Amino acid sequence: MNKPRLSFWQIWNMSFGFFGIQFGWGLQMANMSAIYQYLGADESTIPLLWLAAPLTGLIVQPLVGYYSDRTWCRLGRRRPYFLVGALLASLSLIAMPNSSSLWMAAGLLWILDASVNISMEPFRAYVGDKLNKKQRKVGFAMQSLLIGLGAVLSSSLPWILSNWFGVTGESASGNAIPHSVHVAFYVGSVVFFCAVLYTVLSTKEYPPEDLEAFEANKKETAGVGNAFKEIFQGIGSMPRAMKQLALVQFFTWFGLFCMWIYFIPAVATYIFEGEQGSPEYQSGAEWGGVCFSVYNGVAFLFSFLLLFLVRKFSAKGIHTVCLVIGGCGLVSVMMVNSPNALLLSMLAVGVAWASILSMPYAILANVIPSEKMGFYMGVFNFFIVLPQIAASLGLGKMMSSLLGGNTMNAVLLGGASMLLAAICVRFVDDDEMAEA
Repeated sequence: MNKPRLSFWQIWNMSFGFFGIQFGWGLQMANMSAIYQYLGADESTIPLLWLAAPLTGLIVQPLVGYYSDRTWCRLGRRRPYFLVGALLASLSLIAMPNSSSLWMAAGLLWILDASVNISMEPFRAYVGDKLNKKQRKVGFAMQSLLIGLGAVLSSSLPWILSNWFGVTGESASGNAIPHSVHVAFYVGSVVFFCAVLYTVLSTKEYPPEDLEAFEANKKETAGVGNAFKEIFQGIGSMPRAMKQLALVQFFTWFGLFCMWIYFIPAVATYIFEGEQGSPEYQSGAEWGGVCFSVYNGVAFLFSFLLLFLVRKFSAKGIHTVCLVIGGCGLVSVMMVNSPNALLLSMLAVGVAWASILSMPYAILANVIPSEKMGFYMGVFNFFIVLPQIAASLGLGKMMSSLLGGNTMNAVLLGGASMLLAAICVRFVDDDEMAEA
């Protein structure tokens, strides 16, 4: 169908739920390693405890994408998934800081990550559903903008609560997790749900062009067995550009996972010279959250520039340059010895993060069939979660054997991986990306 050109505010409304999703995700990324260490984990076990996040994505995202392609009800196609995921994620955010043991926190991370994925994955397909090809890069850049805004606020929220509002000390739950973290997660649960609800109420979806044929096909292919059959068939028939982007995504997200797992412990231990449970460690962990807030804030601001750049340059060229900048930023962390200097490194990471959240999807959206937009967006996330699984399973052993137990070395490894991703972008086929 010929889709009308949408205004800035229409694109804003359909993307605003991502602000809430990233608010919740930002709290998770900035605080889970510290939460695990507050509950007694050491550096070598943290990656395994993070395994829940990529495994749930591997399972949930293609299934949600497949079924959302085949859904049509009063709320539409994607919006029912937005709403259900937001409700479950908000409840999980409330429960997380009340964890009484490592395994309780790890179990809640499974639930939280699955819930976030239920909401998040259809948002990627929503851009393909609502926007014509010329506006899709703008749509994904808008998502990147709102992701940056949500993450910059959430990542620094415990630090803000401690230093601006005097929320200090231990919580009433009796565990070692600081009160500021508890309050931050409670705020995040409200923001997550309300932002997604805003998108659900402020936007409408286009119905299938032939609703009778859509319903008939859904009945003929019903059942979980058929779902998995179609998923495996679809994986085998991926467009060439999608296969070529797989290697880019692998090295990109392996690098990011190294940063998410080990950056904050590295800052707390090597920059603030703190030990687990000490006031110095808490200060370092909170400053690490501020650093995450900075890179997300830069991503937010750089997304405005992306809205202009996508009209002038190819997504491939933009993504290559941004990944090089981000990789250099992570490598530079090894060379700084003061908290404020870390913020300069995070500026570079923020430029890469804005591109990571938008340019690969802009490339992909123009090479996959519209009727399978949700499915292929879900499958594409295999290439996000597989490197995270590899990191979860392998980084613990690498930390004890190759990296000398030094969390800062893991951050350096992340930077090198991101630079490899930039090299791989250059081998993605230009011809199939002509419309990107």
